Amino acid sequence: MSKKERRKQLLDKVDQTLQAYCDGCFLYSTHKKELGRTYAHKFCLSHCTIGQQLKDVGKQLNNGKV
Repeated sequence: MSKKERRKQLLDKVDQTLQAYCDGCFLYSTHKKELGRTYAHKFCLSHCTIGQQLKDVGKQLNNGKV
């Protein structure tokens, strides 16, 4: 698999994950209403398992391991 194909595959995985799990997330919307958008975003990246997975994929894309 070429580097370009692998990158496209990872980006597709991110899109699918966001659509499947993050759109309409109850925790995100609740935190956003009660504590603000910044807190909700930080919560997703640091405490949510889906956020952690997305963060790992982002690291792979940024480090050029693709």
